[in-house]
Amino acid sequence: MKPQIRPYTPGAEYWFPEGCHIDELLNDPNDPVVSIARARVPAGGITRWHRLRGTAERYLIESGRGRVELGVLEPREVGPGDVVIIPPDCRQRIANLGNGDLVFLAICTPRFRQEDYEDLEAGSPD
Repeated sequence: MKPQIRPYTPGAEYWFPEGCHIDELLNDPNDPVVSIARARVPAGGITRWHRLRGTAERYLIESGRGRVELGVLEPREVGPGDVVIIPPDCRQRIANLGNGDLVFLAICTPRFRQEDYEDLEAGSPD
């Protein structure tokens, strides 16, 4: 790793089949310790049940209201400033409860890799 400033790239957001838009702010093999993405769940949306194998994740809620479901915990409402801590291999999903977008940073350690993502609804109808 070397000192650097990574400028924001507008328009880099893409749709992830989990059920949200993703803007990868930092996900670089040269910095394998962490990745940071901005996730956006549209009004009325809910992500698919999933887990990240061997990767811990934190959601930092930026805007909107949501309901997060994690492992065996009771569903819980979250809003701006709340931090959701998701251990590796923990079943998870989040629903948007508001009329606007639910936006949060998804911070993964080690960095997010597609091969570590497991869709727990695979084979079920959309």
